[in-house]
Amino acid sequence: MKALNRYCFIFLLLLIVSSCSNTKRLPEGELLYVGGKVKVIDTLISKRERKSLEKELKLLVRPKPNTKFLGIRAKLFFYNLAGEPKKQKGFRYWLRTKAGEPPVLFSQVNLDYNSRLLQNYLENRGYFKATAIADSTKRGKRATTEFTAMPGQQYRIKEIKFPTDSSALGKAIAATQDKTLFKRGKGYDLEMVKAERVRIDARLKEQGYYFFGPDYLIVQVDSTVGSYETDLIVKVKPETPEQAKKVYTIGKITIFPNYSIKDGQRRLDKQENDTTAVVQYKDFTIVDKEKTFNPRIFDRTLYFYKGDFYNRTDHNLSLNRLVNLGTFKFVKNQFTISDSLDNVLDAYYYLTPYKKKSIRVEVLGKTNSANYTGTELNVNWSNRNTFKGAELFTVSVFGGLEVQVSGQNNGFDVYRVGSEASLIWPRFVAPFKLKSSSGFVPKTKATIGYEFQKREQLYALNSFKGSFGYLWKENIRKEHQFNVTNIQYVSPNNVTNLYNEQIAANPTLAKVIEKQLIFGPTYSYTYTNTMETARKHTIYYKGMFDTSATLTGLLTGANVKQGDTIKVLGVPFSQFVKFENDFRHYMKIGTESQLASRIIVGVGYGYGNSTELPFIKQFFIGGTNSIRAFRSRAIGPGSYLPEPGTSSFLPDQSGDIKFEFNTEYRTKLFSFVKGAVFVDAGNIWLMNKNPDKPGAEFTKKFIDQMAVGTGIGLRFDLSFLLLRTDFAFPIRKPYLGDGSRWVLDQIDFGSGSWRKENLVFNLAIGYPF
Repeated sequence: MKALNRYCFIFLLLLIVSSCSNTKRLPEGELLYVGGKVKVIDTLISKRERKSLEKELKLLVRPKPNTKFLGIRAKLFFYNLAGEPKKQKGFRYWLRTKAGEPPVLFSQVNLDYNSRLLQNYLENRGYFKATAIADSTKRGKRATTEFTAMPGQQYRIKEIKFPTDSSALGKAIAATQDKTLFKRGKGYDLEMVKAERVRIDARLKEQGYYFFGPDYLIVQVDSTVGSYETDLIVKVKPETPEQAKKVYTIGKITIFPNYSIKDGQRRLDKQENDTTAVVQYKDFTIVDKEKTFNPRIFDRTLYFYKGDFYNRTDHNLSLNRLVNLGTFKFVKNQFTISDSLDNVLDAYYYLTPYKKKSIRVEVLGKTNSANYTGTELNVNWSNRNTFKGAELFTVSVFGGLEVQVSGQNNGFDVYRVGSEASLIWPRFVAPFKLKSSSGFVPKTKATIGYEFQKREQLYALNSFKGSFGYLWKENIRKEHQFNVTNIQYVSPNNVTNLYNEQIAANPTLAKVIEKQLIFGPTYSYTYTNTMETARKHTIYYKGMFDTSATLTGLLTGANVKQGDTIKVLGVPFSQFVKFENDFRHYMKIGTESQLASRIIVGVGYGYGNSTELPFIKQFFIGGTNSIRAFRSRAIGPGSYLPEPGTSSFLPDQSGDIKFEFNTEYRTKLFSFVKGAVFVDAGNIWLMNKNPDKPGAEFTKKFIDQMAVGTGIGLRFDLSFLLLRTDFAFPIRKPYLGDGSRWVLDQIDFGSGSWRKENLVFNLAIGYPF
């Protein structure tokens, strides 16, 4: 530990000394620009308002100085260290252009421009009498800037006036004022004015004003109405064209489902006039000589019908649905003014389909939570329009080998081979009519699959599965998946004497190779707004409900406690309910940093025909995407610790209850390299007491049985792939005795035996959450 601390100190000292030399390589007469400060001085506004303005104004000052990490301009150091490379490749070139950053010179700073920029910003925020001045300070070969702003008092909104004329457009604009962004007493803000124009335009687009735009609106400011007050007057610009003042309805709707870029307009017109190529279906004219698609899919997908008022929401929903069919590579839409009718738009949809049939071969490198590393080969054949209704039929064949390079189970390699077939209909397939008003196409999915898995020297498992259910999205944030039925059957094969001997010593290992029959509905709900990158706080939530044989158990009166175990095809069916919740929170700390946290809570309960959850449905913890300081399945349940000698096999450290918490600070170090510091905690427990596993049951003292680990990691973001490495070690071990579970005082990085027992290296693809 002391040796490691000494090395870290020397390394940091070298970096600091090196960073001090960053000014030595500056061009003659130049200074290094190290940043600027903004101070707001004005007694007319509150201290809180001044501090807020200082933060906003500081972000505007240009250019930005060289980036710092832990107070050190590491990128500038690497730039200078590399020197001028002789060729545009190699390590020196990479170090200078990718890892490095050229110095930001004081000569690049325009003080007058920045002063005007700050003053304009303040005026746009309603500080109409603002002024800003600039100064600079030079120390050695470094320079800083200081800006002083005097904003004066902010003008606030007194009255909001919308059009009062009797024109249809004026009335339509006035009708939108119930949702106006302008509020009496609120400070004037030019960005708010721009947003209000966009808001009004969006409302008008819902009412048929296809050619209207935000630029046709003007918001006049009258600052003579009172002391530091202003009236806002919304008007239509006089030069607005007549076309933009009219409401348009939908006329002819023409669809070209086999459009390609090579198709010229003349060829399209020729096809449209070819009676053998044209199909009239309800309000749609479909030009498809090959009759590739059933016309009904367009009736289900498009929201526009003849005679409807143009509506931007219906416009976007139609395009979204066409894209979400998954059949068309390109989707293009055009509205043109009708040649024969006034105030009518003819709609044209140009759709370029994917190739109907395709085959894809993938070779994947894999690292799973049990520290197995291997390769998997997937061959996928797809038909994107199986029954001419944009159905997707896929057949996959896969095979792979996984070898554990570290951990408890060395020598027991895993072989996997299997196949899966699925059919997805782009609609609800049900005996009664179901409809979705979302912009995302609802889907019905049927799946059947088989997998053979062999664990070398131990056993093999045959797994069969089948499901039928529905997937649909309410919007971009909310997604549902409901499987009406989900069937799984697992049967053991080729169980070796070696494994049977181990079962005799540890009977709980028999659970792994038990025959299992699971059938019943499942449901999951997902909500996320993580795609909204402008937000400081974003969340992800997934809730899952899983149940098996609820109705069958009731009808048969199954009760394993009374010995009434009911079998189907010679196998006792599993009866249980299971809930799992996964909540994640992401908080931006800077442009390149964030704090990511996750909480997982899961509970399962076996009843009726079962005393506990089937093995494949139980909870596990530890590994590369869980508590990274512990190997997969090496924690719990509770404070239980397997007997020495049984850990060389796949341990049965599974449970009915799970709680896990993870938090991770992520930041960009340089170029494509990112760093992380993390803490993981959690455990699993059994619902009922098990005499073979002392301390495994869930009690009110479950907090005392939490495992805690911490560590650091690097992420290599290669755009097409994110490679993650984590070094972690435990700081709390739940299987130790009361009062000795915290092991912070035992940490010793300089000790080889401590590192071998505690330091865990994780290699994985993608973020852990």
